[in-house]
Amino acid sequence: MAETITPPVAPGATRLPVVGLSALAMAGFLTILTEALPAGLLPLMSSDLGVSEAMVGQLVTAYAIGSLVAAIPLTAATRTWRRRPLLMLAMGGFLVVNAVTASSTDYRLMLAARFIAGLFAGLVWSLLAGYAGRMAPEHLRGRAISIAMVGAPLALSIGIPAGTLLGGLVGWRPVFTILSGLSVVLVGWIAWKVPDFEGEAHDRRLPLAEVIALPGLKTVLAVTLGFVLAHNILYTYVAPFLARSGLASRTDAVLLLFGLAALVGIWIVGSRIDRSLRTLTQISIAAFCGAGLVLAILGDTRWAVLVAVSVWGVAFGGAASLFQTASARISGKTADVAQSMIVTAWNLAIAGGGVLGGLLLQSGGAAALPWSLVGLLAFVGLLVLADRKTGFA
Repeated sequence: MAETITPPVAPGATRLPVVGLSALAMAGFLTILTEALPAGLLPLMSSDLGVSEAMVGQLVTAYAIGSLVAAIPLTAATRTWRRRPLLMLAMGGFLVVNAVTASSTDYRLMLAARFIAGLFAGLVWSLLAGYAGRMAPEHLRGRAISIAMVGAPLALSIGIPAGTLLGGLVGWRPVFTILSGLSVVLVGWIAWKVPDFEGEAHDRRLPLAEVIALPGLKTVLAVTLGFVLAHNILYTYVAPFLARSGLASRTDAVLLLFGLAALVGIWIVGSRIDRSLRTLTQISIAAFCGAGLVLAILGDTRWAVLVAVSVWGVAFGGAASLFQTASARISGKTADVAQSMIVTAWNLAIAGGGVLGGLLLQSGGAAALPWSLVGLLAFVGLLVLADRKTGFA
């Protein structure tokens, strides 16, 4: 029997396939939730496994390393595969790795499972933006990517707190079992509502060196790296920074405020990205830089910190959509490979933020953190300003 392939959106279509795009958002939601949930369940997992909280924290590190090392090579190796089976395979992998996490009593096995989960996540994030763009008519591709990206802030602002609360009620293992069950549901959802697309033809594949040499892509990668590095320098060490204003005991509430503001940012960007990508990118960088300046000068004043965190959240919320849409416009049919480079830059920035932020915290104290991001954001703002014809046209 011939394979049934759901046709893509017609070129003249005026509506987005919201149900299918929501499946992509759910894929992003599950990957972020799987990555970050051990941080919320740290004491429970530490007690049950008989290891220190620092060792449980390495479960998050192993996942991040898997994503970092896998994004480009796995995406390149699967460039010719049909897209829907590849996405279903990657999400099906989360069924296995979360089941292992839920059932294993061996820390080393769990650590290996988390690394493999990171491999799947690196592949998924490389696929999402290009997939969403191919599902939408050309004039709505940015909005489609914004819908697909909404899963990440939802996971951080709602999923992690809810998972942490549920873990306290029923235990941490059932939470990971639920994640496995959601993976099964999502695979069926993808098969039902997400169209299939061909991979790249063997004779039309651009070498990786030619992809990265596409006009404007290096600028987009540099801006992504700088912007996300600035974010993670402060976000990773937000608790010691909040101590300056007496908000350390309410870090959870401040992060919830940030997450909700990020959702607002996604909505703003999603509604205008197809017409104003360059302007929105400049506004996001300027707003984040302004928030950083307020935190640097008034970091010991509660109301100023809360206002600045809100602006920071709005500015950061739509960043993934902006950078991935710019990358997709540049790369065309090689979008998945270009997105894998965005994923790699993003994960490098996460790791770099932890290292650089830690060094700044030790050498200059928490007050030094926002000043560093002001400098970084001024630099990436100049990159965008100078790039008028390619990356951020």
